[in-house]
Amino acid sequence: MDINRQLRKFTWRIENFSRIADEKLYSKNFDVGDTRWRLLIFPKGNRVDSLSIYVDVADSATLPYGWSRYAQFRLAVVNQIDRKSSNAKDTHHEFNARENDWGFTSFLPLRDLHDPKRGYLVDDACLIEADISTDRNRTIYWGSHEFMVEADSDKLKCKAAIDNEKTLGTKPEETTTPSPAILAAPAVLSPPGQDKANSTNQNLPTASQSETIEPEDSSGEDMDTFFTSLESELARSNTVPSQEEAKEALAKIEEALNMAPANFYDSEEFYPLNEAFKILSSFDCSSTLTIEQKNELLAMEENFKELPDRAAKAVQDRNLLTEKESVKLNLNRDLERSLIKFKEAKAEVKQVEQKIAALHEQVDEAQKNRENILAEQKQIFRISKELKMELEALGKQWPEYEAKANVAEEEEKTVEAEWVRMKDFISSIKGKI
Repeated sequence: MDINRQLRKFTWRIENFSRIADEKLYSKNFDVGDTRWRLLIFPKGNRVDSLSIYVDVADSATLPYGWSRYAQFRLAVVNQIDRKSSNAKDTHHEFNARENDWGFTSFLPLRDLHDPKRGYLVDDACLIEADISTDRNRTIYWGSHEFMVEADSDKLKCKAAIDNEKTLGTKPEETTTPSPAILAAPAVLSPPGQDKANSTNQNLPTASQSETIEPEDSSGEDMDTFFTSLESELARSNTVPSQEEAKEALAKIEEALNMAPANFYDSEEFYPLNEAFKILSSFDCSSTLTIEQKNELLAMEENFKELPDRAAKAVQDRNLLTEKESVKLNLNRDLERSLIKFKEAKAEVKQVEQKIAALHEQVDEAQKNRENILAEQKQIFRISKELKMELEALGKQWPEYEAKANVAEEEEKTVEAEWVRMKDFISSIKGKI
């Protein structure tokens, strides 16, 4: 399949958002790979005080028995004031008849969504984006901490239903194909927070931007003069943070390390640490820290991007086995009930046959009962076969789920050990700054 068809961005602009009366709302359908998808939102929350957003297989009702569709996707509610602060979450899922939609029930607190200062509703319009990949052989890292939305708002229009309306008035949403540079990403799992080239929102140069202007040849004296002047200008423009500012920056980092890695991932507290690391990188701590200590301190900025993402991924993979255990338990229970019903029906058929032999005058009525019960028995048998096939299919995938759960458990231990080591290190140098 053409890889350009397996990775798509879909943008949904919902106007008159605060006036929506419906409990839930669907977007228009859009195609990714060989599947027709749509977005599903609960504007007032799906039994929670948060905006709920899901990806849904639009034509699930018409797909053949035993169907499944894989997708890894990222959903975002765009901050239309500061797009760098947009709220984005990503996951992956194997969709099927039992789970034909998947997403986040508590995506964004309603109080934040309706806060005018947060920028999620501007002119009572909400902008939702979805990046979806259906390629099983290529793992996409969406870069959740460095998400930046770039969209032409004049092109992304649709109307949402308002009070007392039963249908939606929408204009076409926009679906786009990511650039070749994104599609060329390696088909391996990239460590979270590092493979930034996989972001579908990266700014690639246009034809005019890629043109370069070669400078004229300069003499050695001209170059020396230029860089000497440049060094002086940079020295004048840089301000050295005070010791108090450095202590406050270190305190922010320590406060973040007091959180568990997975909790830090969900807290969206990464951006305030950027400024803290900028202060520490400019602070002259040569009298209190060695060069190695300062380098390790500054290197933690990348760890804050990577480790929480890894922890969250490990938790997600570990929880996947729990979800599948629940599915397996339900299948076994259904089979047990079917077996009981089958035996009961079989016994009842035998009783009816005995009555037919003993009561010739009631043979017609008894024969009708027998035929009805036999039909029910066949139905139970058909359902039982289908349930058994589904259980066998799950059994083939079971080693994979167990393997993921074991890897996830080891990953959690590794992350926790590194987290504790970082925390101890900060504590050891806190008094020196």
